[in-house]
Amino acid sequence: MTASYLVAAFGDRVDITLVESGRVGTIGVGEATFSDIRHFFEFLRLEEKDWMPACNATYKLAVRFENWREPGHHFYHPFEQLRSVDGFPLTDWWLRHPATERFDTDCFVMASLCDANRSPRYLDGTLIDQDFVEHGHKPLARSTIAEFQGAQFPYAYHFESSLLAEYLRDYATQRGVRHVLDDVVDVEQDHRGWIERLRTEEHGLIEGGLFVDCTGFKGLLINKALGEPFESYQDSLPNDSAVALQVPLDMDRTPMRPCTTATAQDAGWIWTIPMISRIGTGYVYARDYLDPEEAERTLREFVGPEAADVPANHIRMRIGRTRRSWVNNCVAIGLSSGFVEPLESTGIFFIHQAIEQLVKFFPAADWDPSLRSLYNSSVAHVMDGVREFLVLHYRGAKRADNQYWRDTKTREVPDALAERLELWQSKLPDAETVYPYYHGLPPYSYNCVLLGTGGIRTRPSPALELADEKAALLEFQTIRDKARRLVEELPTQNEYFAAMRAGTPAS
Repeated sequence: MTASYLVAAFGDRVDITLVESGRVGTIGVGEATFSDIRHFFEFLRLEEKDWMPACNATYKLAVRFENWREPGHHFYHPFEQLRSVDGFPLTDWWLRHPATERFDTDCFVMASLCDANRSPRYLDGTLIDQDFVEHGHKPLARSTIAEFQGAQFPYAYHFESSLLAEYLRDYATQRGVRHVLDDVVDVEQDHRGWIERLRTEEHGLIEGGLFVDCTGFKGLLINKALGEPFESYQDSLPNDSAVALQVPLDMDRTPMRPCTTATAQDAGWIWTIPMISRIGTGYVYARDYLDPEEAERTLREFVGPEAADVPANHIRMRIGRTRRSWVNNCVAIGLSSGFVEPLESTGIFFIHQAIEQLVKFFPAADWDPSLRSLYNSSVAHVMDGVREFLVLHYRGAKRADNQYWRDTKTREVPDALAERLELWQSKLPDAETVYPYYHGLPPYSYNCVLLGTGGIRTRPSPALELADEKAALLEFQTIRDKARRLVEELPTQNEYFAAMRAGTPAS
């Protein structure tokens, strides 16, 4: 992703070499995304019909949370702007006048589309009508996250990460990126501690001006060579392990949900990500509460007979962030920079946001330290903000049926979040009371988690006791009518992608 984005941004004005080990495999997960990922593909001028079939990609309209409140309960965190009436968000009105027990289907259209397994596009490629304007394809617009903060696109993607990596490798090398398949055996630094060159096993020395560390949890350049410390989040996010399976899927027989599913378990949660050829699934858990063998056994039982002969991939996760992601002439991007558990599909978002910031603060010959400082602040704010948001899922979960879930209610939380939790019991989160720096999650996301998990008391604004509710009730009816119409009109995910792969849709 980094190499392809940099060559798209700078062309042949920057020489880019990507050194990749032929022996060290990728982590193999990271298959669900934020809706902001569309800006990545737009910047590379890639259209869905080109890259999606090559990566077995599908649409993601939301995250579906199962059993976080109680067994059998589910709710959605959708990609959809929350509507307001008379200055109050619909979630506030819903607390005062709940049409049903489902805040998500009452306040959002996307929840009903997810329940019905619908695609966000018609068979001809036309996008459902939402509160934004989709860019035309000729020429395809080059947009960034920074330009469109607050504008909610209605879907993200699921894709096979290894296939996307191959696709972007070809994209980058065709545009001049040098691809070296080799192992780095030494990192050579100058008298200032800056990296001068890499020594590789077969290609000898590789010199450079700026080095981007994409070596995963090992942090070979940023942590090991430069000694930048890692700041752990595990005091508030204890899940430090995962076991993953890639389960074959017959698209003709199995409905594909247009959402990532996170199903709460005894010591964490299981993700389910439907793609064209398979389901990606895994159990994220804390080793303090569960051993790897039991985690794998639980996951296989959860999946059923289809998982019988599928090999398992066990992963130890480093939860937290490198104190500074840019040190001297080295920038860490991806897992070497930081990671939180993939509960809200933030891993690829972290990569994408960091790449955009690297382009924004790209250094000149004088290596102005202010650019590094601004970059580091931006990356740290994003990760610290996401940390708060994920902690809210556990603190807010109503379930407390074993020690793992009881401990989520007493575990230490960041000081600022503790203050915010007090505020949110009197007034639902808004722009003034969520984490104050950009981190990819708008206030409505916090509303969804609070109302869905059900473990923290919430109440409507007292002003709504005096307000006229007629316009709000009409808006609820408008959402119901629109959802019903779209469910009737739209194809299922299976139907849409069968048509796309046959070359039919126009998108």
